[in-house]
Amino acid sequence: MFDLDKDFNKKVHFIGIGGISMSALAEILLKYGYKVSGSDKTRSHITDKLEKLGAKIFIGHDVKNIQDADIIVYTAAIKDDNPELIEARNKNLLIFDRAEFLGQIMKRYKKGIAVAGTHGKTTTTSLISLMLLNAKVDPTLLIGGEVDTIGGNVRVGKSPYFVTEACEYKESFLKFYPYIGVILNIDEDHLDYYKDINHIKEAFLKFAKLIPKDGLIIGYAEDPNVIEIMEKLNCNKLTYGINKGDFKAKNISYDERGCASFTVTFNDKYYSDFKISIPGEHNILNALATIACGHFLGIDVETIKDSLYEFKGTHRRFEKKGEKNGVIVIDDYAHHPAEIKATIKAVKNYPHKRIFCVFQPHTYTRTYALFDEFSKAFYGVDKLILTDIYAAREKDTGLVNSKMLSDAISKNGVDCIYIKKFEDILDYLNKEAKEGDIVITMGAGDVYKIGEMFLK
Repeated sequence: MFDLDKDFNKKVHFIGIGGISMSALAEILLKYGYKVSGSDKTRSHITDKLEKLGAKIFIGHDVKNIQDADIIVYTAAIKDDNPELIEARNKNLLIFDRAEFLGQIMKRYKKGIAVAGTHGKTTTTSLISLMLLNAKVDPTLLIGGEVDTIGGNVRVGKSPYFVTEACEYKESFLKFYPYIGVILNIDEDHLDYYKDINHIKEAFLKFAKLIPKDGLIIGYAEDPNVIEIMEKLNCNKLTYGINKGDFKAKNISYDERGCASFTVTFNDKYYSDFKISIPGEHNILNALATIACGHFLGIDVETIKDSLYEFKGTHRRFEKKGEKNGVIVIDDYAHHPAEIKATIKAVKNYPHKRIFCVFQPHTYTRTYALFDEFSKAFYGVDKLILTDIYAAREKDTGLVNSKMLSDAISKNGVDCIYIKKFEDILDYLNKEAKEGDIVITMGAGDVYKIGEMFLK
């Protein structure tokens, strides 16, 4: 095993260090004074930042990269035939996957806060992080997106508080040590690993049972899958929702950007009034989960209110990228049908003439398993452009492609076209998008580049 406070003489090498979650672990170790190295396929602003902090960065994977390493950490995207991983196993080095290593670090902190759910993890983790910063409890933070407030996605503090996202993919969140757990929602996803929704619920129940008796589980009261799990737990519980839960949002109104003001009740009694600076009803729910967490920790209401209002969003989560010739460009990470619907609902509250959406499906297995849901997720968009599926860790099996999805969406009444190349999508947007329109790029891959190209 690994002990953050004792293993200073160990050199740690990260295979796939350029990923946002891996780089955060590397940065934590660098702040603790460890010798860190890492390899990745390409150089990026993340690898450049780590190099400046003292990490030794290798571009490309080679057995020579791990010559003096003691511990190896690798991501789920790294395959068994990776030469560094093969060499590490041959040398009997201590090897962790990313989630295991995060769990080993998290063990050091007595007040771990783990945010789980199919959607909304990054935003809620960021909200809770900002709240703890403003409460001056000096937390350690590990966020799945870059947040301007902390100058990136990681912060190392000296208190017992540790805040992180808890991803359910391959049950990785079962390797964590949470004191407070948040379950935002439970939907079908990652069906390349899970058999069905019952298999997913089993994993979330195991996660929730990691919470000690004096800890807390926070759950969305209007998701029956979440409530089914919460009923089986013995720790402290708090629920939230618009119409159900211990914390409820009432008297909701939206400004011209779709950002909400609302009254919160606790056990049906007035708690306080709040305003958030990120748009959409789904972000009211993320705010309610944060309020429940702050209440349990004894953070004063004014600090919670100020933090929710102060937070302007993370990169790639309904991020306004800029404006060109009166056309507003927004980017969003939505890549699941439920997320897409929530994002479209939010963007419709934004002043606009027409909404142009460029969507890049993420992984073949997700697109195939949720094909029908995707085909019905884009109502409200005036013009939808689909580009090719972002493969991520997968290979194309030929079962599904973006042209098939485009045809299905068109049959459901949404004006949809398939365009393969980013350059051709750019040409289309330059010809068609006019003053007053919104262009929103959507997906977990590299679709954001189209918006950046348009703005240039």
